[in-house]
Amino acid sequence: MANSNLVYSTDGGRIKADHSAPSRSSSKDGIVRIHRETKGRKGKGVSVIHGLNMEPGTLKVLCTELKKKCGCGGAVKDGTIEVQTDDREKLKSLLQDQGFTVKLAGG
Repeated sequence: MANSNLVYSTDGGRIKADHSAPSRSSSKDGIVRIHRETKGRKGKGVSVIHGLNMEPGTLKVLCTELKKKCGCGGAVKDGTIEVQTDDREKLKSLLQDQGFTVKLAGG
């Protein structure tokens, strides 16, 4: 395919793809917060890390490293890292070792 950014539509012909910047999760005070969420996950708890003002590529590398050290799965979504573990203390110590100021938020 010559140009994979073009999409064909019967209504209007060729439509340009949206090249908006990926979202970043940044905090106003520079503190990284780790929340525990179960909503929409059938009761399974995940730890969501907010406030990392990083490029998406760097965020993905950090996510991979956290998943390996915790021995669990996870993903990068909307500028946040979701790690499938309830061990927020371990995540906190791993992030503090990398120089972040971290707080545990929520229940």
